[in-house]
Amino acid sequence: MSRTLVVTGGGRGIGAATARLAAARGWAVCVNYRRERAAAEGVVADIVRAGGRALALAADVAVEADVVRLFADAERELGPLGGLVNNAGILERQARVEEMDAARLERVFAVNVIGAFLCAREAVRRMSTRRGGAGGGIVNVSSLAARLGSPDEYVDYAASKGALDTLTVGLAKEVAAEGIRVNAVRPGLIYTEIHASGGEPGRVDRLKDAVPMKRGGRPEEVARAILWLLSDEASYSSGTFIDVAGGR
Repeated sequence: MSRTLVVTGGGRGIGAATARLAAARGWAVCVNYRRERAAAEGVVADIVRAGGRALALAADVAVEADVVRLFADAERELGPLGGLVNNAGILERQARVEEMDAARLERVFAVNVIGAFLCAREAVRRMSTRRGGAGGGIVNVSSLAARLGSPDEYVDYAASKGALDTLTVGLAKEVAAEGIRVNAVRPGLIYTEIHASGGEPGRVDRLKDAVPMKRGGRPEEVARAILWLLSDEASYSSGTFIDVAGGR
């Protein structure tokens, strides 16, 4: 029986590309979404048409009860958990730090940091050999912003991804002897809809000349790095990062 992979924010962009590729490589995939049900169900339909197993489940990762239900339902419907991709994330409209209020910061950190912690907790509880699990992998989708800071645009988002990087390192050490590997990818400028939610749909094209490769990346390029980290080919890699950023 294939093992189950939970992909948070799996209906679009990097999450959707990851869900499709994971299914093609034999995972049963739980495609999590918060609001955009049609997009998540579209990803599931693509997977099923290709002969895979998948399920779309609604949950707000910033709400603890939703996260608990998400993992319970995923295992009940698809089978034992073998992996988690902490992909769900948000950003607010471009602004300088001097313009940010507490409500904005709370929204960003609730999803990007607290949500990732809660999902990682539920994954560890199910996969840890210390708790009777069979082990597994967690991949956190961070951002190159954690290194660059995103000045004048998204310092709050960058800071939340910096926290995700620290979670990756700390949790990797915490559960390494329990059969769980924890790693992260740091995408750079990738063509996804998140830029539109920040107020600039064409942001990648504006900034791509600053990338050594002189282009933006595709979600599928990030998905391949994620699936490698989840695979046995990365069996001795934990607490590490892959920058998928065109050389920046």
